[in-house]
Order: sequence, then C-alpha cells, then structure tokens
Amino acid sequence: MCQYSAMASHDSLLSVSVLIAINIFLGSFSLSTSAALNNGGFSVDLIHRDSPDSPFYNSSETPLQRTAKAVRRSINRVNHFKPSTRSSTSPKSVESEIIPDKGEYLMKYSVGTPPVPVLGIADTGSDLIWLQCKPCTDCYKQAFPIFDPGKSKTFKKVACNSRECDSLEQIAYCSPASSSCVYSMFYGDQSFTNGDLAFDTLTLGSSSASGSQPASFRNIVIGCGHLNGGDFSGDGSGIIGLGGGMVSLVSQLGSSVDGKFSYCLVPLDSTRSSRMSFGSDAIVSGPEVVSTPLVSKNPDTFYFLTLEAMSVGNKRLELGYSSPFGNTKEGNIIIDSGTTLTVLPAGFYTQFESAVAEQIEAERTRDPGNVLSLCYKSASDNIGVPIITAHFRGADVQLNQLNTFVRLGKELLCLAFRPDESLSIFGSLAQTSFLVGYDLKEKTVSFMPSDCNRMHM
Repeated sequence: MCQYSAMASHDSLLSVSVLIAINIFLGSFSLSTSAALNNGGFSVDLIHRDSPDSPFYNSSETPLQRTAKAVRRSINRVNHFKPSTRSSTSPKSVESEIIPDKGEYLMKYSVGTPPVPVLGIADTGSDLIWLQCKPCTDCYKQAFPIFDPGKSKTFKKVACNSRECDSLEQIAYCSPASSSCVYSMFYGDQSFTNGDLAFDTLTLGSSSASGSQPASFRNIVIGCGHLNGGDFSGDGSGIIGLGGGMVSLVSQLGSSVDGKFSYCLVPLDSTRSSRMSFGSDAIVSGPEVVSTPLVSKNPDTFYFLTLEAMSVGNKRLELGYSSPFGNTKEGNIIIDSGTTLTVLPAGFYTQFESAVAEQIEAERTRDPGNVLSLCYKSASDNIGVPIITAHFRGADVQLNQLNTFVRLGKELLCLAFRPDESLSIFGSLAQTSFLVGYDLKEKTVSFMPSDCNRMHM
C-alpha cells in the first residue's frame, strides 16, 4: 500500500489548516448511512469566519478591514487548487499548495454517540472530514474539548486490508503496530496530521432558524487525528470536506440526500449566517433558475464548470481558455465557496479589465495593498459599474455590483477579479445573493438570484 508521505517532501511550499485537496482514487465501495430526515432534507448554518458568530471574529476590526483580509486570503487560496509541477511516486496523485485557515465558512456538526459538538471549516475544495482526537500524542491547543473516541458507542476504526483502507491508498496505510488503518499527511511547512481512519456517526444540526430536528448519519469515514501540529488554529477542529471525492461529506451522504446540496451566501457585511441545505431542502427551482453541467475531471475533489465567455455590458469576450487539469476547454473553471475573489486567466483578464474600465468614468487609483489592479477613488458606490455576465455552458449568470466590486477603503472601490497564469476560479463574492445548487446525481450546478438574508425563516 502507498504511504502518503512520499507525496509531501520537505522542499514543498505547502502550508495547511485545510486538508490537501488530492485526487483520492477510490474503488467502488458503498458506505452505510442512515438519517432521520425532515421531509428528505435539512439545513445548517454556514458561519463566515469574520462574522460575529465566528470564533475568528475580531471586534476591534472595522468591516472594511475584515473585507480586506478576506480579499487577501484569496491570493493564497488559489494555490490550494494548483497541480504540483513536481514529480510524484504515484501516477494518480495530485498535490496542491495550500495555506492556513483559508476556508471562508465554518459549520457546526457533532460526532459520535452521544454526539459531541465540533466546529469545522466547510470546504468545497477538499474531501476528508478530519478532527483532533484523544489520546493526543501531540495536538495543537483548541478552544473546546478534543473529541474522545473512547466515549463514543459508534466509533469503529477502519480495518487494515479493508476496501476503504485499500481505496484510500494515497493517504491511508496499515501500520505494523496496529491492525487498523491509519492516515498520514505531512506538509513542507512542517505542519502535519496523523491518526486513525474510522467510522462514526455524524449529526448535522438543522439551521438555527428552521426549528427542525438534527439529522444523523451512521458509518461516516472520518480522520481522527492523534498527532497534529504546525500552523493550525485553535478556534476550530479540522475540516468538513464538501468536495466531489468519495470520502467527502456530500458523497458519503449519497442517496440519503439524493446527491444534492445548496448554499445561499449572504453579503460580507451581513450580520446573518449563510445557509446550506441538503437533500430535498437543496432543490433549486423557479423561473429564474439557470443550470450548467458539472464536468468530471481529475482531481474529482474539485467542482469544474465550463465558462465560455464574459460580457461587460453588451460587449461579449470569448474565453478560449483551457484548464491546467487536462488540455481542454471543458471544465476550465472551478467553482469554490472558499475563495473570495474570482480568478481569470491572465491573458483574458487583461481584456476583461479594459472592457470594464472603458465603461466607468470615475477617478482611477491604486490599491495600496497591490491585491487588485482596477480601483477607483470614490466614497460612493455609484460609479456606473456595468452589468457583468458570466456565460457558463447553458447558463448566463448576471452579476451585479455586489458580485463584481468590493470596497477596501472609505474611498477605495475595486474590481473583485484577479488574473492567474494557469487557473480560473468562480469565487464566493460572485456567488453572493444567489442560491447555488449542486446536483451530483444529475451532474449540474444551478444558480437563482436570491435574498440570502431572508433564507432564515
């Protein structure tokens, strides 16, 4: 079996608070889940890391400072998705460069029987559900008690030579000292996590506003970390992987939620939590809904869409761009809730920025942080921002100023897009105030303009 450490040499530039998004090549095994669902669906709160409900919240920061931090985090988050140019001992492996605490949203859940509350980073760019566990050979300090699997009646280690352990060969292996399957991840910044691969019950509490009962799922594969260290934050414990790989939360819930989940992201300056729904609660329907195909590519963790063009007002710019994940225009952009900005290929971005600038007569200025390149000096939001439309295959998503410009200072308003030499990402600002629905069964992503602040009934 293949030990993961071969993929993580010390010359790597990786750093971590979210788990590496790798191409987990799985065989076809079924996971046993059961849930007491309310009419087939349930909802949970997504807490933005800089909101008052988050343990990361800093009351001394101004809203503009928090927005600026979220924008800066986007720069390094992009590296989370980039394939490594270094060779690897495994032909199936895909490495990504990632940095600490760059998921933008947190989600509360419980693990074990009886259920123990956990706060994890909800990440559409990774798969494995991971948390710190007792006994700790070495654990970083966290703000709430560390999960003790010995007190859970439903905790069971994944056996060596099981289909689950075999299929997770890139992160899991059999320890000579144990009959159970362990996982091991090392990163170039000396961050690491090691522990048992296990099954346990996960309970997802319904949205605080819905008043419905939590939903519980048995035999969910989790990483139970006993030896963890490096650049981790104590305000949370691990990751809730919401990617497309087979060990992600969504994939493991499988038929219980009919492969469906959705979210509605509130604006950055909102005091409310965003909402994430599963199963029948995640169906996106109505006359304004547009849908685009999900494209299957490696790594299967990421959600790939096909962006054909961008329009600035009436000027349509054809993308004509192929993704680094396979030389094809199909699946040339990743949709991600953890990246604040939208990232476009450098050559295309230049045309796009020029088209936007042509239609705005306000006074140009520079971003002192050198993060964004098209900025205007204006205390007012009324600078004549044109309607920008993202033309996905089969779905035209019309973006308003909330999605395309971000205020970084009292007199600093900037285009919320960045260029990259090799990668495109449709980020969370562009998705704000849309109900975004994923149907992994039908392989579609749907968009519907929505007042996400009103999603809490």
